[in-house]
Amino acid sequence: MTGKTKIFFASDFHLGAPNHQASLVREKRIVSWLDSIENEAAEIYLLGDLFDFWFEYKHTVPKGYIRLLGKLAFLSDQGITIHIFTGNHDLWMNDYLKKEINAIIHYGPEMRNFNGKKFYIAHGDGLGPGDHGFKLMKKVFTNKTAQWMFSRLHPNSGIALANFFSRKSRAKTGEEDYKFLGEDKEWLVIHSKEILEQEHFDYFIYGHRHFPMVIDLGKNSNYINLGDWIKYFSYAVWDGADLELKYFEQAES
Repeated sequence: MTGKTKIFFASDFHLGAPNHQASLVREKRIVSWLDSIENEAAEIYLLGDLFDFWFEYKHTVPKGYIRLLGKLAFLSDQGITIHIFTGNHDLWMNDYLKKEINAIIHYGPEMRNFNGKKFYIAHGDGLGPGDHGFKLMKKVFTNKTAQWMFSRLHPNSGIALANFFSRKSRAKTGEEDYKFLGEDKEWLVIHSKEILEQEHFDYFIYGHRHFPMVIDLGKNSNYINLGDWIKYFSYAVWDGADLELKYFEQAES
């Protein structure tokens, strides 16, 4: 682990969308990014929606994503700690990735202290004011009875149904995911400011919104949205002193 001191954050790969061909191109780019950081990374935080849909049946998981999962397994075997947060598209994670790649799975916000700086880390879905429809839907989706009922569907039917609703969800938000709404309308900014009234954090880091942002919240605190790997190929890196939002430019082959 000599020299491996940096902590990396990325989110919203949405592998599987919009189709296999486009997803495969994106997956290869993500693996190239992981290749580029493996000699520096002590930990990697993946903040949700790695997959456009994910469900772990008792003996089955959605096929595909071999390059990403293989690379994460390799990094984990090298001693790099892999953290995976569930997002609204892949909230049905259980223990498969924990067993296969020794990932630490997080189901809600996490607080960390890195070199004396406090971090609040979350995917971001369902946090802050508004979006009451989604919050209700999330309660249904995370209900154990509802999950058991879905698992009774044959994977061919269940995965097809989930992919249909996932496509509808993306179509509904569309380009809105890529627009800054203003601090007074960004729910995660509001959520962060509410937390700051009770407890100080130096950095709030989220996925979910797809639009990369760095916002000074005052009180020596910053809000960072990681963006996505559909349009921006953005990520953040903590070097022990500073947190920087960066963009991965893949070298020409």
